[in-house]
Amino acid sequence: MSNYNAVLARNTKNAPTGIGPYSQTVAFSHYNNLSAQLPIDPASGKLVAGGVKEQADQCFKNIKAIVESIDHVLDDVVRISIFVKNASDIDAVNEVYATFFPSYAPALTTVAVAALPLNALVQVEALVSNGEGTIPNAPQAGDLVKIAKNSEKAPISPLSTQTVAFSHYNNISAQLPIDPKSGTLVAGGVKEQAGQCLKNIKAILESIDVPFDDIVKINIFLKNFSDIDAVNEVYSTFFPDSAIARAVAYVPARTVVAAAGLPLDALVQIETVVSHGDGTPPQAVEDRHGLIIYAHNTENAPKDRLSTQTVAFSHYNHLSAQLPVEAKTGEIVAGGVKEQAAQCLKNIKSIVESIDHTLDDVVKVNIFLKNIEDIAAVDEAYTTFFPGGVPARRTVGVSVLPKGALIQIDVVVANAEGTPPKA
Repeated sequence: MSNYNAVLARNTKNAPTGIGPYSQTVAFSHYNNLSAQLPIDPASGKLVAGGVKEQADQCFKNIKAIVESIDHVLDDVVRISIFVKNASDIDAVNEVYATFFPSYAPALTTVAVAALPLNALVQVEALVSNGEGTIPNAPQAGDLVKIAKNSEKAPISPLSTQTVAFSHYNNISAQLPIDPKSGTLVAGGVKEQAGQCLKNIKAILESIDVPFDDIVKINIFLKNFSDIDAVNEVYSTFFPDSAIARAVAYVPARTVVAAAGLPLDALVQIETVVSHGDGTPPQAVEDRHGLIIYAHNTENAPKDRLSTQTVAFSHYNHLSAQLPVEAKTGEIVAGGVKEQAAQCLKNIKSIVESIDHTLDDVVKVNIFLKNIEDIAAVDEAYTTFFPGGVPARRTVGVSVLPKGALIQIDVVVANAEGTPPKA
C-alpha cells in the first residue's frame, strides 16, 4: 500500500448535484476543497425561492450538509469565499453568514462579480480542515488543531479571523485597503490602496512570525481592471521582499480578477495563501521543520515576470491563472470559447506535467468567464481533460479578462511527495 496521500472525491445526496462535471468535495492530505455552492434546493434541484437572504441561507445549508457528510463540522472551515451578484447585497449576506458561524469566524473573502451560474444572486465556497489526512486506511494526526489569530496591527472584523492556520498552511482573510488605526479606507487612489492591502498582509504575517516571502499564492480583486498597471507598480515593490527571495527572483503564483464591486467600495482587495512550515500541533518537529517552497516555471506554458507558474509547499501545488495564450506565440489562441478553454487547460497540463504530476492530481479548478452563458461550451472542452469530473470547481462571470480573453482558469494540485526540507 502506498504511504502517500490520495485524492479523495466525495458527494452526498443531502446537497445539490453539481451543475457540471465536478465533485462536491475533494480531500487531499489535511484539507477538503469544496465546490462553490449555489442556492439550489437539493430536493428540487432548483434555485430556492426568495431573495438574496434565502439564497445565502441555502448556500450555507448546502455547505453544512457536505461538511457533515464527511464527518466534519462547520467549525472545521478555515476559509469562506462569498461571491455576490450585487455589491449592495453584501450586508444582507453577511447577516446570514454570521448565523452559521456564531462563535468562530473563518478567514473570509467577499467580492461582487459580473455574473453567477443559473443567474444566482450569491455563491459560497469553503475550504475545510481534514485532520485525518488521506493516506488510504491510515489516519494521520487526527487531532491537529486549528490556530486562528488576529493582530491589532491590521484591520479586525467581527466577520472574519485575519489568519487561520491548519497543518502546513496559513489562510489569510482578503485584505481591504483599511488603515488599522482609523478603521477607514486609506486616503488616495488605487496605488495607495494596493499598498495598504499589502501592508496589512505583511503586518498579519509578522504577527505570527512568518516572513512575507512565505506567500505561495496571491489573488488580486480589482474594481477597475484598467488599474492593473498601477497595482503592479506597487506590487513589484513588495515582491521579492528579502535578499534570499531576490537572489532567486521568487514571486508567488498569482490570479487577477475583475470585480464588479468590493466591500466599502474599495478599488482593490488582496487575498493570500501562505506556507506554514512549523505546522500546527501536534505535528512532530521532525515532520514539519525546514520544508521549502518550490517554485517552478516551464517553457511549455506562458511566463509572466510578476508570477511563478506553480508554487509547491508541503502537499499542495498552487498554479497561477492561465489565459488561453499559446506559449510559443504569446498570443490568444484562434477560435471561440471552446478553443480558449482547451488552451487554458493545455497550459495547465503542461505546467502540471513539468513538475512530474498529472491532471488526476488536480483537486480544485477555478473558472473565470467573460460570458457566464458559455459554461456548457466550456464543459465540452473541460470533460476531455477531466473525463471523470473529479476536481471541485468554482465558476464566476467577470466583466473583463487580460488580453481580451473569454476565459481564465487556475487550479490547485495535490503534491503527494510533499516538499523537501532544507539541505
